[in-house]
Amino acid sequence: MSAKITMYSTRFCPYCMRARSLLKKKNVEYEEIRVGSSPALWQEMREKTNGTTVPQIIINGQVIGGYDDMARLDREGKLDNLLKEQ
Repeated sequence: MSAKITMYSTRFCPYCMRARSLLKKKNVEYEEIRVGSSPALWQEMREKTNGTTVPQIIINGQVIGGYDDMARLDREGKLDNLLKEQ
């Protein structure tokens, strides 16, 4: 079983596209919540992550942050372990 991953995003955000690409490369499933123009979803994202920009990525309940944060974890060799945990 793999990690539970949630990503708050918008459709055409370049960082969201990079995050999708990295998660696809890692061959993991994730739930994507597109906040779009929904004030309620933006508010939900802010409450859960304290983030105000997209993407906001949560792995097993741990707020990772945005794409740059996830890419840094990958470069440091820490992302794969997070993605395998339950």
